[in-house]
Amino acid sequence: MKVLYVTGYKAFEFGIFKNDHEAVKYIKKAIRNRLQPLVEEGLEWVIISGQLGTELWTAEVVFELQEEYFDIKLGVLLPFLKQEESWNEVNRAYYESILARADFVDAIFKRPYEGPQQLRIKNEYMIQKSDAVLIIYDVEKEGSPKFAYFAAFKRHEQGEYPILVISLDDLQQAAEESEWTD
Repeated sequence: MKVLYVTGYKAFEFGIFKNDHEAVKYIKKAIRNRLQPLVEEGLEWVIISGQLGTELWTAEVVFELQEEYFDIKLGVLLPFLKQEESWNEVNRAYYESILARADFVDAIFKRPYEGPQQLRIKNEYMIQKSDAVLIIYDVEKEGSPKFAYFAAFKRHEQGEYPILVISLDDLQQAAEESEWTD
């Protein structure tokens, strides 16, 4: 596996409205626990679309991994231009800091948001450009990741496309492990 698409719930879907929320460190730990072995096995690229929440926290994890593993790179493939336009100033600054450190940034649609079809096409594009997906998702708690999950599942059924899932139980376990080790 050379390219991994990582996605999952947006911050507000977790009930998180600030990046210093206690739960963020557990989510990032769960992401790191899944990414690090893949990096050690030769993963070269992590790609995200730059959504607040899982995707930008993944970017932070990749930046941490880059300190130890120099070959791992972050690609941000925005679904459309000006994705951050309606975000508050803090989120916009955070997003721009991630884009500034990414190894590759481009927009799938070279124009601003026009409709939900751009997001559907973004999911299909990300899955087409990757060898597998890592998704924070639980079928019991639907939300925005369900669209990426079902697009990935469609490709999975057609052939070799691994879907790696971090469930809400996995996040709970990461939190408990952190409590034991802190």
